[in-house]
Amino acid sequence: MVGRYYEEYEIGETIEHEKRRTISESDNQRFCDMTMNQQPLHLDQEFADDTQFGRQLVNGLYTMSLAVGLSIPDTTDGTIVANLSYDNVEHPNPVFHGDTLRAQSTVTDKRETSDGERGVVTMHVEAFTIDGETETLVCEFDRTALSLKKQR
Repeated sequence: MVGRYYEEYEIGETIEHEKRRTISESDNQRFCDMTMNQQPLHLDQEFADDTQFGRQLVNGLYTMSLAVGLSIPDTTDGTIVANLSYDNVEHPNPVFHGDTLRAQSTVTDKRETSDGERGVVTMHVEAFTIDGETETLVCEFDRTALSLKKQR
């Protein structure tokens, strides 16, 4: 699949990403291991039992990374030059093992580069957990990418 070129983005449009992912304990454990994050709230059930959550939380950076990954096929797959920034990151609700995530991206800004060869696109990405008909916002952030143009 090929993502969108700069010209194909429209400010204000929301792109619903069809791919979803259920997060396993193993996913969370591997991410914590790879990033050397040993926070017991993510890894130690006995510790987590005594918190306000009563169970282990999924690492917030994994949640954010997964939201980016879910968005790539519909946005920047094969059309990106570089991710320029991730801004205004918020985690309004926790994510737990077994939760299924979906994501959507709303285009908030776009502009051509000064040489006119590429474009800069900013999207507000939101990730939700899904439980039947109920969705809960668990992560949101602004992602800015340098995108290829169709016509060079």
